Amino acid sequence: MLSKFFVSLLALAAAVSAVPSKRASCSKGRSATNEKCCVWFDVLDDIQDNLFDGSKCGEEAHESLRLTFHDAIGFSPELTRQGKFGGGGADGSIMAFAQIETNFKASVGMDEIVEEQRPFALKHRVSFGDFIQFAGAVAVSNCAGGPRLQFLAGRSNISRVSPPDLVPLPEDPVNKIFARMGDAGFSPNELVDLLASHTVAAQDQIDPSVHGSPFDSTPSAFDAQFFVETLLEGTLFPGPNGSHVGEAKSPIPGEFRLQSDDLIARDSRTACEWQSFITNQKLMVERFTKAMAKMSTLGNNVHELVDCSEVIPVPSKATTNVAHFPDGKTIKDINHACKATPFPVLQTLPGPTSVPVVPDT
Repeated sequence: MLSKFFVSLLALAAAVSAVPSKRASCSKGRSATNEKCCVWFDVLDDIQDNLFDGSKCGEEAHESLRLTFHDAIGFSPELTRQGKFGGGGADGSIMAFAQIETNFKASVGMDEIVEEQRPFALKHRVSFGDFIQFAGAVAVSNCAGGPRLQFLAGRSNISRVSPPDLVPLPEDPVNKIFARMGDAGFSPNELVDLLASHTVAAQDQIDPSVHGSPFDSTPSAFDAQFFVETLLEGTLFPGPNGSHVGEAKSPIPGEFRLQSDDLIARDSRTACEWQSFITNQKLMVERFTKAMAKMSTLGNNVHELVDCSEVIPVPSKATTNVAHFPDGKTIKDINHACKATPFPVLQTLPGPTSVPVVPDT
């Protein structure tokens, strides 16, 4: 009799556990696992229409993704060990103290995207730290082949000014960049993973004469072209005035190359991670997603945040998993740097012989 009682209890427990948990009702008939996520559907609708110009992977999307890094990397355990304030990480301080932080050398020019984003955060009454990471996740989902990033909500809107000099500069020596990222908790290979963001990026401030010059030939697609094109032998500077601090020669007219990207791609500590993405865009997305989940929560207790990742749109699929040589380029133009693995066999595909700037919108 007693055994039958326990069997009945187990059956009841199994039945209860099988009942789906009640979802919170949100606007426009949508639902979420947690009611705190509902506001983000409204934010999503607003920024897709009014910040990203109808869900485009354009300049505002590129800059929003960049802003996630510039806010979050203001985090230094080393400074904390010295008894100093080490920064709050992904806390929205770059928006709260924009007049200070966007004047840090590495963030000059970011005031534009900060001020474009600020009204949305205020309108929807969400924290600056949350908004910056949410906007970046939505932005990259608009790019073909992009990741569906994790988004955790609940960051405090109380922050302090980040210490200066925590954002690496493109002219910094590689060892200095690795040390800075290591202080924040990232290995050299994880830095390469984060640099996948440069496949949908462009420069504005290093050479203003070619404002919006992209880092690869497909700046609206989250593909692996950046990783092969950065290994091509540089032959020219895209601007009319020659080289600038932080710039390296690029292989294609109109394409811009950062000195830091040029060196990290060829450094023995990172060259093989760099090369691995050229024929495996899926791996690139997976590792970028993992690194971004780590970066976007720097300075925060993830156990106190709410997972609202379900609000992030599902990106369109990548058109290909394998990069190619741009028109006129072959294996002979490659600076092969990964000694452990031969450079992969790639096709040379016809296409434009120059890269247009990403237009202002």
